[in-house]
Amino acid sequence: MIKKVIYPGTFDPLTNGHLDIIQRSAAMFDHVVVGIAASPSKNTMFTLDERVALAGQATQHLSNVSVQGFSGLLIDFVKQEKVDILIRGLRTTIDFEYEFGLTNMYRRFAPKLESIFLTPTEEYMFLSSSIVREVAIHGGEISEFVPPAVAKAIAQKVKS
Repeated sequence: MIKKVIYPGTFDPLTNGHLDIIQRSAAMFDHVVVGIAASPSKNTMFTLDERVALAGQATQHLSNVSVQGFSGLLIDFVKQEKVDILIRGLRTTIDFEYEFGLTNMYRRFAPKLESIFLTPTEEYMFLSSSIVREVAIHGGEISEFVPPAVAKAIAQKVKS
C-alpha cells in the first residue's frame, strides 16, 4: 500500500523548521504533499503562487514530495487528494492545544483522518514564519532560518 500524507500550512514563508518536518516525513512515507493554503484572511507576505514556487524550489531534492496550493477547507483538499493522514508540526504546548482542537473537528468531517504530530529538531524549536518575517522587515539576517531561495525572495519583498 502506498502511503500518501499531506503536510498543510500557509508557509509564509517556508522556514528551515518546515523543511525539517518535510524531510523527515519524506523518509517515513511514500509521498508527501505539501499543501499550501491560500488563507485569504491572512495578510501574507507572498502570494499563493509565490509560496508554492518557493516551497517547490526548497523541496526539489526530495523525489517523493510534491507541492500544491489549495483554497477552501483543508478537509476538502484532503478528500480531493484521497489522503487519510495529516502531518502537523508542534513547537509548543500552545501549538498542541490548537492542533488538538482542529484534529477533533477534522474527525467530524472525515472520521478516518489521522493526524501525526512531529516536533522540529531542537535548533528550529523557536522558529516560526512570523518571527522570520518580523526579523526581515526590521533588517535582520534570516539566511540561517530559511532556504536560500526564500531568503532571496524575502530580501526582494522587503526592499519593495
